[in-house]
Amino acid sequence: MSGRKQQLLKRHRQRKRMVLLGALSTALLFGIFVAWWPLPLFLMMGWVAHEAWFSDHLFYAPGDDYRYDFPAGTPQIPVTLTDGFLTVSGEFVMGQTLILQVRVKSHWLGRFLDPQVWIGEDRQDLERGVAGERFLNLSGQGSTLSEGVLKVRGRFCSLASQATLHVLSNPDFGRQPLLIIAPHADDAELAAFGVYSRASEVAIVTLTQGEIEAENYRAMGLDSSQAARLKGRLRSWDSLAVPLWGGVPQRQCTQLGYYCLQLHAMAGQPEQSFGSLESGEKDIRSVRRFNSLSLPGDIDGEPTWRNLVADLTRLLEHHQPEVVLTPHPELDPHSDHVASTRALMEAIELSSWRPRTLLLYANHLHDNDRWPMGPAGYGTALPPAIEPLPADGLWSPLLDEATRMDKAMALGMQHDLQGRPPFKRRLRRVIQRLLAGRCWPRTGEDEFFRKAVRRHELFWVRSLDAARPDGH
Repeated sequence: MSGRKQQLLKRHRQRKRMVLLGALSTALLFGIFVAWWPLPLFLMMGWVAHEAWFSDHLFYAPGDDYRYDFPAGTPQIPVTLTDGFLTVSGEFVMGQTLILQVRVKSHWLGRFLDPQVWIGEDRQDLERGVAGERFLNLSGQGSTLSEGVLKVRGRFCSLASQATLHVLSNPDFGRQPLLIIAPHADDAELAAFGVYSRASEVAIVTLTQGEIEAENYRAMGLDSSQAARLKGRLRSWDSLAVPLWGGVPQRQCTQLGYYCLQLHAMAGQPEQSFGSLESGEKDIRSVRRFNSLSLPGDIDGEPTWRNLVADLTRLLEHHQPEVVLTPHPELDPHSDHVASTRALMEAIELSSWRPRTLLLYANHLHDNDRWPMGPAGYGTALPPAIEPLPADGLWSPLLDEATRMDKAMALGMQHDLQGRPPFKRRLRRVIQRLLAGRCWPRTGEDEFFRKAVRRHELFWVRSLDAARPDGH
């Protein structure tokens, strides 16, 4: 988690404590001077209301506009919403990725139930109380839109009659040689299972063992170090084995074995070793024995930034990818994710092979823990962007129903996404299901089964336009 995210969460909890303290003081005064017997009922109702409507981590006002810039020359087409149909004003330019910029205003009921925008048979949910510019994903709806029969309607919200359609055209990156940078086991599946399961040539590199937060394994009678080592071994195995479900053979998967939440510290002191925070291990070779490729870090096994960058440089030169998928350094706040992309960029500068394109993904956000909002299986609107971002392109390929099920099963194989959530979270879901109309999939109980198994996968396209050493 980034420093900014920690500060936002700390501020959120401080405000929550102040509100709860004020409510409790008011309730106690009521009990002392009026009647005591309603006090327990009042406190219970307040807690239920909090869990139903105020427990989301939303670190911006729902009335804030999202702010996105697109590459120069991106077609921007005026569209009109009339009688429930979206029509293009002027000539329609077909593109693979279609983004609708529209102002959305929540109804009063949309302050208690998630506002929904229905786009044909697709649904994209927004923040309760939304009142601003939002960016909806119309990818896959181009033919219906061009024919003038695309239905768009709001539920618990209304949409402005005038909007702008951004049309982004890309090649099918799944047909180009791909390299996926996954900070942890499961990041490749969360972000890009649909892409890599149909790619003709793909390699997956997982940077860390993912060994920390091993409470479930301590419950088996292991001490903290033993539990962390077991979790690291299991998740390292996941990183090599689970991609086979998507058609990627083990020889195309590499586990580098660095330690969770240590990449940022490694970047700050490139020559110093940073062992595991929990397992006590300091030798990355313990989980590298199944790798098919010898790497620079195999020589001394030291968990240093120098070794990490050298490993990535060697992998770039070996796989020679045209496209690299890696975490979005401005959107995804997880410290390991930010450091992973930083290490990749340093490796690209050192490598004799230079990819043409970065595809950036965000499995976490600074500002909204629920994005993508709404149930599994529906579309993926653009995430909150309150602060301006680089003007990257977008690529949003579609996942059919069979691929979505395969993706859910791939997530189910990941040890870190197994098991039941804590009792408090399960109780919160019951309350939100009854009072806020929310629902969760049956494929798995971890929140990522709802957030990641979607109609769209979403990538920001950043060109590496400097000439490659081979002159191409």
